[in-house]
Amino acid sequence: MINNMRHPHHYRISIALAISAGAWGIYWLPQRILEDGGLTGGWGTISQMVIGFLLLSPIAIWRLVKGRGTGFELPVVGLLMGGGFICYALSFLLTDVIKALILFYMTPIWTTIFEIIFLKKKHGWQRVLTLSLALGGLWVIFSQTTFLPLPQNAGDFLALTGGVMFAGGMIRLEVVKTDGAFPIIFSFFFYGALFNIVAGFFLSDYLGAVPELQAFVSMSVFLILLSVFYFIPTGIVILWAPTQLGAGLCSILFLSEILVGVISSSILTEEPFGWREVLGSSMIIIGGMLAVVLPSKTEVKS
Repeated sequence: MINNMRHPHHYRISIALAISAGAWGIYWLPQRILEDGGLTGGWGTISQMVIGFLLLSPIAIWRLVKGRGTGFELPVVGLLMGGGFICYALSFLLTDVIKALILFYMTPIWTTIFEIIFLKKKHGWQRVLTLSLALGGLWVIFSQTTFLPLPQNAGDFLALTGGVMFAGGMIRLEVVKTDGAFPIIFSFFFYGALFNIVAGFFLSDYLGAVPELQAFVSMSVFLILLSVFYFIPTGIVILWAPTQLGAGLCSILFLSEILVGVISSSILTEEPFGWREVLGSSMIIIGGMLAVVLPSKTEVKS
């Protein structure tokens, strides 16, 4: 059976997802602010997950009292997507930034494979074209540094594992029914925070010493503002979109984070932005636009 059904707000959701994922391309900027404030190593990420959980907890309790979904009932989604993000964030402590980016953003490959295996989808030439353009652009941008990003250390494997887990979480979202977007974002923070605590225990040598209490206190207002106006809103769109658009399309649009990251770093840190960045970015943009515009020819085996 050929499935050509699209969400009535297909283009609006796609644009919102590209913008939200792109916003994560400047994730490195607040991370640097947190480091300058004393939350070094992985403690900035841990703080963000905990703050997000605490801010959303009153809503979760209210929904629990009302008998609505909270996110506690989505442990697989929360562990896969929250844990995947944590693996990605922690990988930067253990390997080169470029390798972490490439290995994590192989996500479109895993979503396509998982769709074929678990959702019994058979993709047409459209997916092959858009996937080739998007991942080809990613390779062009970073090929000067590493021709073939094979995992070589713990950080590399964390980044690769994070991408596989995040892809698995998106696939899971295609088959589970949720009571709106809130249970998804709350499960991300709750189970992601638990995963972070466990991962931090095994990677304690790389997290660095526990910052002084004054560092947490002095950065608390910034952490709250960061969560309310940046982390939570963009996270809602990024985590909810796969339930509306499908994991495959979302994983390609996620590459907008690379575009913003490359451009913002070149502007704010004087990192190079030459022909590789221009060509690679153009390929990713074209691949993303074609993924949104081209009619879906996905076959679902009945």
